[in-house]
Amino acid sequence: MFSKSKINDPAPKSDASASDATVPSSAAAPAATKPNEFKASTPKAKPPASVLSSDLHVTGNMKTTGDIQVEGTVEGDIRAHLLTIGETATIKGEVIADDVVINGRIVGRVRGLKVRLTSTARVEGDIIHKTIAIESGAHFEGSVQRQDDPLNPGSKSAPVQKPNPAS
Repeated sequence: MFSKSKINDPAPKSDASASDATVPSSAAAPAATKPNEFKASTPKAKPPASVLSSDLHVTGNMKTTGDIQVEGTVEGDIRAHLLTIGETATIKGEVIADDVVINGRIVGRVRGLKVRLTSTARVEGDIIHKTIAIESGAHFEGSVQRQDDPLNPGSKSAPVQKPNPAS
């Protein structure tokens, strides 16, 4: 019975070309702001490393895409982007990270693109790396193996294949 029509709208009337122009401009305004939404004007600040203090004892695995600095004791596997093992730290488990800096003790396998054992490092286990640096004074018991992709446990260095003799 009652219906609202455009004639009864309290909005000021304008000609058809002006009303048509406002529709695309209002539709274009969000489109103009969308590129700004996706384009970061300033890069996000990298969050600080998570620090496990020297009085902390962790039992269990840890996984992050960020950085971890361990000063305490961890019984379990650790996976991170940058892993720094402090001088007071002890880790019993596998360590996997893009960058590994070892100042403390690790009992277990180390996998990393860049692995660095400082003079205070104590490692008992195998190291699988792309690049490695071992400072004078570091203690290491285990094997060292270079791989192009050490972060994936299934990957291995491409073995040299001998050609099969023709029969």
